[in-house]
Amino acid sequence: MLSKEPVKIAIVGTGLIGPRHAEAVLKEPDAKLVCIVDPNPAAEAVTQGLRCPLFKSVQEMLVSSSKPDAALVCTPNHTHVPISKELLEGGVHVLCEKPVSIDVESGRELIACAKTHSKQLLIGHHRRFNRYVVATKSLLPSLGRLVVVNGLWTIYKPPEYFDPPTDWRRCDTAGPVLINLIHEIDILHYLFGPVIRVYAEQAETQRGFPAEEGGAITLRFSSGLVGTFLLSDAVVSPHNFEGGTGENPMIPRTGKDFYRIFGSEGSLSVPDMTRWTYADGKKSWTERLECESMEVSDMKTPFELQIGHFVKVVRGQEAPNCSGIEGLRAVKVCDAIKQSMRTQQPVDL
Repeated sequence: MLSKEPVKIAIVGTGLIGPRHAEAVLKEPDAKLVCIVDPNPAAEAVTQGLRCPLFKSVQEMLVSSSKPDAALVCTPNHTHVPISKELLEGGVHVLCEKPVSIDVESGRELIACAKTHSKQLLIGHHRRFNRYVVATKSLLPSLGRLVVVNGLWTIYKPPEYFDPPTDWRRCDTAGPVLINLIHEIDILHYLFGPVIRVYAEQAETQRGFPAEEGGAITLRFSSGLVGTFLLSDAVVSPHNFEGGTGENPMIPRTGKDFYRIFGSEGSLSVPDMTRWTYADGKKSWTERLECESMEVSDMKTPFELQIGHFVKVVRGQEAPNCSGIEGLRAVKVCDAIKQSMRTQQPVDL
């Protein structure tokens, strides 16, 4: 699809993420926000601010004069597949928020649906466009052979986060593994390649909801790299992606590290971007280490960069940065982690 006309885009869902995507669409000169889809009465206030039509359902939108070329699905996890299918079958390209699905089989069905209808399916792992992630990927060769990695996503979600109408977050399909860790798994895949084995110990619950609250996880990558990851949404901590990077305006920036990457020639902590190497090149624990702060270039916000990329994919100018297949790969790892938590056994992928 090559055209000089702006790509017409709809936003489906006006929860935490939908309005942020809408603002990114408004900033993209090659895109046009044509409508919002959400049956929730609270969506009316959102659309008034965005000055665009509101539809109660995807079907209502598809038969209207506001039918888009493409849509962003920003709805609860368990609705991603049925809503995305509805759009694809209606001739609309889809950028689906993560996770692509809450289980592997339905994710496969969605990917097949996009192929059948010859439409693009992208998954909203927008952190691939984060400037700290981009800088980290460019610095990895300077660390030599990558040996071990450590990651943290530790934070405190308040009680109201789980209150109606978002009490679906209490469900087993909406714990921090599928809500938050899936972002981290995708970044780890993007940086280091596929995870092939996991083992996870589940943290004890404090809330008593079906959703897990976190755990301690070990990872083995196909490259031979091994890693550990600590996950919790019920602890007081400055160590998480949002706080470290300042990406989410709702979460105060801490600047504290959430990844530590160790290689044969150096190590790197993210997002302070501190690289450690031996000063004279002689590697020994008795030698002096040199600390260097690595530069991180200014960039547009990840949501803005992702929308610009989505437009180019719809026009046939770029291949998807995160395809349905790559999005499903992260779901498979998260599914294996949840399985390991239940069985207390390692799981091979």
